[in-house]
Amino acid sequence: MNQKFFFSLFAFFTFSLQVQAADISGTWKTIDDKTGYARAEVKISRLKDGRYAGKIVKIHAIPNRPAISHCAKCEGKLKNAPLLGLSILSGFEHSSEKANEYINGTIIDPLSGNTYQSKGQLNARGNVLTLRGYVGTTLLGRTVSWIRID
Repeated sequence: MNQKFFFSLFAFFTFSLQVQAADISGTWKTIDDKTGYARAEVKISRLKDGRYAGKIVKIHAIPNRPAISHCAKCEGKLKNAPLLGLSILSGFEHSSEKANEYINGTIIDPLSGNTYQSKGQLNARGNVLTLRGYVGTTLLGRTVSWIRID
C-alpha cells in the first residue's frame, strides 16, 4: 500500500510540474531587433484576472542617437505621452495549448506609434521572451526579444 501511495504522490507532482506555466511577471530588458541594443526596461505584472500588462520603467539610448523620451508617433491620447510609465503591453494570457506561450496580447511600438495584436513565447529557461506582432492574421517582419533581468 505504501508503494501505491508514493507512486500516486510522485505522479501527482510530476503532472503538476508539467502543467504549470512559467510566469512572465518581472522586469524585462527589450532588445532592438535591428541594432541589438537594449531600448527599455518593462515591468510586467500579472493582473487579478490572470492576464498580463507591462509598462516602461527605464529608457536606454542607443549610442550615437538621441534618446527618445516621448511617444511622438503615437496617436490619440498617447500622442507625445512620456515613455516612462507608458503601458505598452496588455491582455496577454497563458495559452491553454502550449506551456510557454502567451496569446491575445496587444503591444505598442513607441518608435513607430503602431499598436499590434501579439503573442509571445517564453524559452525553456524562462529568461527570454520573444514577442511577435500581427495585423489581422498577418505576421509582421519584426520579432522582439525581451531578456529577464530580475
